Amino acid sequence: MIPDLYIANKNYSSWSLRPWVLMQQLQIPFNERLMPFAGEATPVIYRSFSPSGKVPCLVHGDIVVWDSMAIFEYLAELHPEVWPAQAVARAWARCASAEMHAGFAPLRSICTMNCGLRIRMASIDAGLQADIDRIDELWNQGLDRFGGPFLAGNQFTAVDAAFAPVAFRVQTYDLAMSAAALDYVDQLLELKPMREWYEAALLEDWRDATHEREAHAAGEWLEDFRA
Repeated sequence: MIPDLYIANKNYSSWSLRPWVLMQQLQIPFNERLMPFAGEATPVIYRSFSPSGKVPCLVHGDIVVWDSMAIFEYLAELHPEVWPAQAVARAWARCASAEMHAGFAPLRSICTMNCGLRIRMASIDAGLQADIDRIDELWNQGLDRFGGPFLAGNQFTAVDAAFAPVAFRVQTYDLAMSAAALDYVDQLLELKPMREWYEAALLEDWRDATHEREAHAAGEWLEDFRA
């Protein structure tokens, strides 16, 4: 039985991107169920398939998995390649993924994901800069320790999927990072599933008021490539 992966708008939904790009890159079959944000009605609509009223949500027969990290772990039980084969790399990848999952609140709130925009930041406060610096540090640590070109070695794994939305944020907001980190961003953006996600995001004609306000608050819109 092929699982259903429920996601929201590709232009906005960083959480949806994580399991989607992982499954696409590792060629794990799934049915995409795209459910656009619907303002205040979103949680009610999403509760029809997700106990939390949020996405992503993976439905595999009678099994419902409604959190991105839990989806990673569920998939890993069926597909061991989700995590690195080497124990040291696997432990590091799980820690880095969990840190991304639980942290970086300033980055999430200030640099909302909006794939189709290019924005000149109004300012970068200490909290946001600390997040950027920590991600840069993590990426360089993984690349140096495990030899690249991905964060935990020569194969794309869940830790790369965990940070995939950051690549779109770096592109949208032109965030300054080290040369190695920017090379890694370019590599992620050139992956076939990432290109497909981006192209689909640009074609979406839905606009979610909350996400649009957050993008306006971040700074000056230089370009809008969306339909």
